[in-house]
Amino acid sequence: MDLFEYQARDLFESYGVPVLQGIIADTPEQAKAAAEQIGGVVVVKAQVKVGGRGKAGGVKVAKTPDEAFAHAQAILGLDIKGHTVQRVMVAQGADIAEEFYFSVLLDRANRSYLSLVSVEGGMEIEQLAVEKPEALARVEVNPLTGINQEAGEAIARQAGFPDELVEQVAGVFVKLYDVFAGEDATLVEVNPLVRTGDGQILALDGKVTLDENADFRHEGHGALEDTASEDPLEAKAKAHGLNYVKLDGQVGVIGNGAGLVMSTLDVVAYAGERHGGVKPANFLDIGGGASAEVMANGLDVILGDPQVKSVFVNVFGGITACDAVANGIVAALGILGDAATKPLVVRLDGNNVEEGRRILAEAAHPLVTVAATMDDAAEKAAELAAAAA
Repeated sequence: MDLFEYQARDLFESYGVPVLQGIIADTPEQAKAAAEQIGGVVVVKAQVKVGGRGKAGGVKVAKTPDEAFAHAQAILGLDIKGHTVQRVMVAQGADIAEEFYFSVLLDRANRSYLSLVSVEGGMEIEQLAVEKPEALARVEVNPLTGINQEAGEAIARQAGFPDELVEQVAGVFVKLYDVFAGEDATLVEVNPLVRTGDGQILALDGKVTLDENADFRHEGHGALEDTASEDPLEAKAKAHGLNYVKLDGQVGVIGNGAGLVMSTLDVVAYAGERHGGVKPANFLDIGGGASAEVMANGLDVILGDPQVKSVFVNVFGGITACDAVANGIVAALGILGDAATKPLVVRLDGNNVEEGRRILAEAAHPLVTVAATMDDAAEKAAELAAAAA
């Protein structure tokens, strides 16, 4: 779960990371009041979970409360990379002398933690990694020992911080790592981490991604979820415990196992090139269970997407045999009734495949077409979607 900047800021503050005052505003009037409360120069910042806010006009400096009002009025409702700005943070201005970069993240490839640090902050880290890779220090962090003061100082030196700043920035690194470990995060990033004119080290802009698998250990994480802007279909799928991601195509996809679903997305995309460019409409992994209830919930989510014109159900029977899957599909269509209006192409393979195909053939549901192979099923699903578009 990605946090908004203001949520990351509040989390940092609770762990003792040095931050500046920031107040959330949902209206221009609230932004003006926040600027009056903070006093002096403030920065009005769009709260969206994507980068590039500044270039999109989502970050503005205000020297007066009236300017804060005007900037908030311009930013609220702004579309930034498909995300509508619903609130802004009015943040205290800073006298920036230098900008740095710090992050600690889960390194899945090496089953460890990794810290990325640079004395050249402020720019997108991806851009820095391409244009000046030598300016980015990559330091493996032992999950058993983490980042203490000694390790933080070693990281700072490796990144090229001047000697007079090493101890000070290392102390901030330690606290940021405490956020990472204490909150079960997969990413904690500060860009920029700054030195002010009076020598303070401050985290000006933070990004935090929390591991939702660890929510059971953190009562407060539920309150951080952005239910207001969450896609309603993704919210419905989440409520049913389904692994669903909405895409922008026309062929709904259901499969058992993430690898199979990813392969299905590919074959649908390839087939779609021959049928007007139709694409997969979603990623939906029902996992090892294909009961009637699970299948009905999955179909309910997919059929609720008005973009979907056909559905491709791709199941390889393993622990859950194909006959159980077939019974689940038939029962699911019965449960959905009139809500099931779009054609389904079903490909079954694996354990008890012949029995599964027999069950679907005997049911003879008018919406269901059974295909022998994954390629045939993708071709048929793309053809049906193109015909209905």
